[in-house]
Amino acid sequence: MRKNRLPYWEFIILVSIMFGMIAFGTDTMLPAFPDIANDLELLNVNKAQLIISSFILGTGLGQLISGPISDTFGRKPIITIGLMIFILACIAAYYAETLEMMLVARFIQGLGISAPRTVTIALIRDLYSGRKMAQVMSLAMAIFVLVPALAPSIGQLLFINFGWRSIYMAFIAFALIGLLWLNLRQPETLPFEQRKKLSSTEFLRAFKVVITNAAVVKYTVTLALGFGALFGYLNSAQQIFVDTLGAGMKFPMYFAIISILAAPASFMNAALVMKYGMKLLATIGYALQIIFAIISILIINLEFLPMEWSLVIFISWSVIAFFLKGLYFGNLNALAMEPMGEIAGMASAIIGASATMLGILIAIPIGLAFNGTATPVLFGYITFSSLALILMLTKTNNNHRQ
Repeated sequence: MRKNRLPYWEFIILVSIMFGMIAFGTDTMLPAFPDIANDLELLNVNKAQLIISSFILGTGLGQLISGPISDTFGRKPIITIGLMIFILACIAAYYAETLEMMLVARFIQGLGISAPRTVTIALIRDLYSGRKMAQVMSLAMAIFVLVPALAPSIGQLLFINFGWRSIYMAFIAFALIGLLWLNLRQPETLPFEQRKKLSSTEFLRAFKVVITNAAVVKYTVTLALGFGALFGYLNSAQQIFVDTLGAGMKFPMYFAIISILAAPASFMNAALVMKYGMKLLATIGYALQIIFAIISILIINLEFLPMEWSLVIFISWSVIAFFLKGLYFGNLNALAMEPMGEIAGMASAIIGASATMLGILIAIPIGLAFNGTATPVLFGYITFSSLALILMLTKTNNNHRQ
C-alpha cells in the first residue's frame, strides 16, 4: 500500500464526508425557507431560494481558486483553509439581519466549502485513475447520500427547537469533524517534487488544456446540465412538497425516503462501472431520466390518476431521478478528469467551477418559475437531460478507456 493511502474504506468514508459538506450546507436549509422569509421580511417567498443559489454559486467560483493553489501548496492545507473560511462565514450568517447580508455570508460559505469538494477530487486522482477512480467516487457518493437523507430532518429539528439560525452551528460542527479527521489521519498526497509553481501562466495553460480537449468539454457541459436539473429541483422542493402537495412537516421525512431509496444506485454503479464503463452507464442514466420525467409530467398534468395520488407520483419520480443521477454524476466527473492527471488540481477546479456555475444559471430560472405545480421542475429535467443525452451520443476522439 502506498504510504499516502488510508485503508480503502476509511478513505471512502472521509471522501464522502468532504463531498457531503455541500449537500449538508444546502439541504439542511430547505425546511426553514418559510421561517427565513418571514424573519427577513421577504415579500416574495421564492427569493428565499437565493440562499441556496448564492451558496452554490460561491462553491463554483471557489473551485477556480482552491483547485489551482492545491497544485502548489498541497491538498491538505487548502482543504483546511477552506473549511476555516466556511466556519467563519457560518458565524457571519448566524448574525445576518438582512437578505443581502445573508447572501454575502452564504456566498463566502460556498467559496470556503468549495475546497473540500474540489481538492478532494484531485486528492482521489492523486491516488487512483480510470475505472478505479470512478469506483472510489461512486462508493463515496453512496455513503454521502445519507447526508441529503438526514439533512432536512436535522434542519427542521434545529429550527423548531432553537430557531433557524442554529442550523449554522450544525454546519460548524460538521466542518470540524472533517477538518480534524483529515488532518489527523490522511497523509498529504501531492509530493513536493510534483507541485507546480503558482502563476497565471500555469492557470491559463491548464485552462487551455481543458477547453481544447473536446472530450473534457463535452463531459463538463453534460455534467452541468445534470446539475442544472438537480439544483432546480432543490430550489423548489420545499414549496412543491409543502405548498403544492400538502406534505407539511413530513417534508423532511419524504426527502429522507427519497434519498435512502436512491442510495443503492451508487453501489450499483460501483459494481457495474468496472464491467460496462463510465460512458455507457451515464448515457443510460440520462436516457431513463427523460423517459420517466415525461411519464410523470403526463400523469400529473393529464390527471390520469386522482389528485390525491400526486404526492405518491412525485415521490416515486423523485426516487427514480435521484437513483439515476447515481449513474452519471460520478462517471461524468471521472470521464472529465481522466485525461487531466498531470494538472489534476487545476483541471478539477476548472471542470467543477464550470459545471457548477452553468448548472446554477440553469437552475435559478427553474426555481423562480415555481407556479404552484411541479411542472417547471419536471420540464427542466426533460429539457436538460435531452441535451445531455445528445452530447453523450456525440463522438469525440479519446484514447482513454471509458
